[in-house]
Amino acid sequence: MQEILHNEKLPMEKVFRDPVHDYIYVQDRVILDLINTKEFQRLRRIHQLGTTSLVFHGAEHTRFSHSLGCYEVARRITESFERKYPSKEAGDGLWDDNERLVTLCAALLHDIGHGAYSHTFEHIFNTDHEKITTEIITDSSTEVNQVLSQVSPSFPYQVASVISHDYPNPQVVQLISSQIDADRMDYLLRDSYYTGTNYGTFDLTRILRVMRPYKDGIAFQISGIHAVEDFIVSRFQMYLQVYFHSVSRSMEVILTNLLRRANELYQSERSGESVNRGFQPHYLLPFFNDKFTLDDYLKLDDGVLNTYFAQWEDDSDPILSDLAHRFLNRKPFKSARYEEESKDLLPQLRDLVKEAGFDPTYYTATNNSYDLPYDAYDPTSKKPRTQIELMQADGSLVELSTVSALVQAISGKVSGDERFFFPKEMLVNSEESIFGPTYEQFQAHIKNNQLI
Repeated sequence: MQEILHNEKLPMEKVFRDPVHDYIYVQDRVILDLINTKEFQRLRRIHQLGTTSLVFHGAEHTRFSHSLGCYEVARRITESFERKYPSKEAGDGLWDDNERLVTLCAALLHDIGHGAYSHTFEHIFNTDHEKITTEIITDSSTEVNQVLSQVSPSFPYQVASVISHDYPNPQVVQLISSQIDADRMDYLLRDSYYTGTNYGTFDLTRILRVMRPYKDGIAFQISGIHAVEDFIVSRFQMYLQVYFHSVSRSMEVILTNLLRRANELYQSERSGESVNRGFQPHYLLPFFNDKFTLDDYLKLDDGVLNTYFAQWEDDSDPILSDLAHRFLNRKPFKSARYEEESKDLLPQLRDLVKEAGFDPTYYTATNNSYDLPYDAYDPTSKKPRTQIELMQADGSLVELSTVSALVQAISGKVSGDERFFFPKEMLVNSEESIFGPTYEQFQAHIKNNQLI
């Protein structure tokens, strides 16, 4: 027996003006109520692209605007499916509009668990935004859970299972998370718009027209292959030109080392190894102590961390103060690419940084950024990706890379690089700098191998 969902329509639809989608339409009371929860409003205070705004100054958009955009793309897809591919009988592989509400809620809430400075914070304190997303949705203490529970007692768990990929209908899961999904479609267009680049643009209208449900998920009519190719190439370009930008990664390195230094100072005082200076960043202490609650997590946002950084700029610890200054005032480290052949130079470079007076623990780092622009399904991999299926005129399916020479050319090929980061001061007056000769040797090695 199917559970009854209590879903009230708004007396008049609500619209949000949006620079990417023009209007975002809300017709369901539950969607509007979710947007008005404190957990969702918190996303206004978290940048979508973290430190990327320090490279592309227009990239000040937030997880809030992206989440609304993801919802709007999902709304358009479900509306198209219901109009063109409504299910006639159970198991026919077409769209069951009873799945509409859970799809829209999952699209809206898919990023609600992101923390302050998202991935950097996650890496340092071993948090998991996907697990926290599930917790926010299913924990009875949250406003999000209370809104979802009004639909039905099990509804929060249904929404959470879409995000965790456990929901029984693969169409719903792939609509939110696959190699062409509502999430990616919005963030490519949105990030491209706000960074002022054109790399992420593609024909959204065409893709939505050729997108269709089938028994095992989502497919695309083969007549729309060029729009799908354009999407894949756009994503490929955005990773290389925007998401993997060396200066953005440099600022992430500084942010990482800044938070690590703060944690080290706190732990040192706590253990009595150093004089107690009253170092008490209150909202960070649960994370320094590795005993944080959901409420602790939700109190943090980019602004809270920036406030601490402003305080730390005046701290008596020279490393903490300097790193805070570099982060707040955009003083990035320099970087050089390296590969396996040049990796043996790194210890020597770190030693020279130390000789120049910088602690290499906090003033050097290696960072790698790689991504697969497209990957055909491999069931033997640890995280098999849902491949992109094209539907031919006779209803049969073909995998994208088998019919697209363009996609085949980049399929399965990792893009990105590895970099060694160090203070810019090491390059000042390089002829006299102790770092100069070694840096020149390092650069010569890279150039000889045609890596830059």
